[in-house]
Amino acid sequence: AQKERLKERFPEVDVLTLTATPIPRTLNMALSDIRDMSVLEEAPQDRYPVQTYVLEHDMDILAQAMHQELRRSGQAYYLHNRVETIERRAAEIKALLPEARVEFAHGQMGEEELSDIWRRQLEGEIDILVCTTIIETGIDVPNVNTLVIEDADRMGLAQLHQIRGRVGRSTRRASAYLTFHRGKELTEIAQQRLNAIREYTEFGSGFRIAMRDLELRGAGSLLGAQQHGHLEAVGYDLYMEMLAEAVAEEKGEALPPSAKRECVIDLPIDASIPPSYMESVAHRLHMYRRIAEIRRREDADDVVDELIDRFGPPPPSVLGLVDIALLRASAAQRGIFEIGFGGGKVSLFIEELNLPMIQAMSEALPGRVKVSAAGRPRIELKLLPDDTMLVTLRKAFDAADKMDNSVKSAK
Repeated sequence: AQKERLKERFPEVDVLTLTATPIPRTLNMALSDIRDMSVLEEAPQDRYPVQTYVLEHDMDILAQAMHQELRRSGQAYYLHNRVETIERRAAEIKALLPEARVEFAHGQMGEEELSDIWRRQLEGEIDILVCTTIIETGIDVPNVNTLVIEDADRMGLAQLHQIRGRVGRSTRRASAYLTFHRGKELTEIAQQRLNAIREYTEFGSGFRIAMRDLELRGAGSLLGAQQHGHLEAVGYDLYMEMLAEAVAEEKGEALPPSAKRECVIDLPIDASIPPSYMESVAHRLHMYRRIAEIRRREDADDVVDELIDRFGPPPPSVLGLVDIALLRASAAQRGIFEIGFGGGKVSLFIEELNLPMIQAMSEALPGRVKVSAAGRPRIELKLLPDDTMLVTLRKAFDAADKMDNSVKSAK
């Protein structure tokens, strides 16, 4: 909200943003050519990636990890993000490690008290600092090389990466322990976050983590302060087409072909790129975009060939995604603005009746094509037990293509 207010007051001022993990909205702006982006990938000299562990919360294991850090004359952060119980947690750690000098700090403390704690921390007078997420904002203490995070499943992916960056800021190997309560059933999103933070540990991981965050949370609001959402609601390909249309209109450029006519498809078909087929988030987002740009059968064949060459034979859900993209482009060219399913039939909602197209479809699917003008004009295709929705639609559109070709030949 503060950044948006500054932009409103000073619209002519250029803005440079430096971040380890751009929020989904910022990253999507860069990927959509709204912002320019540069990536710094070279690591500082003599640094090592932080060893990251995800485990159930066990104070004995965590105390042993902190004890090992103290034995090499280092310091540790213990992140307990609850102000009301942070003093009690500090006392528990002191009881487990009586030789350690343990202090606690949180954002509700007075300025002088916090300043004194940070001075003592920098001078090495504190061994273990039990703290809240106040350490996230750029604290640099090179001697702290062990980090414990309680309830890591309740934190955001980019936030976890930022906090992990508080250790490993020297030539020593650092360790981060991301814990969750014993016996707690994690949500699917929480599991994906923790898996990602454990997987992306090498230098330069911030960009990949941000890409994963974009996929999990959505792209956010371009013109407001909301940092995530929207993309999940409409799907990546449709979102990117809508965004490309808005950007072209703002620049005064010709609208992309997909913006002139758009067909919304609502069919119970598995159409996605599973992580088991394509592990990299960046590759998946790129392929979603490539598939969204399909306009002809040749485009679809090129995409499938590329998928086979790079990732192996695609699973049915990926082929379904390609078929849906081709179907959407073909339908839009014929004035079909929506395709839906219900009552054992597929409905093609049309802008105006195209009698030659309807006749061609009727000949390809005898007794299975019905035209309804009640409410919204539509063509209804009856499904047979042996035909899937995609097979039926393919037959109908192939017939329409043959009709178009014969008309062109006659001319």
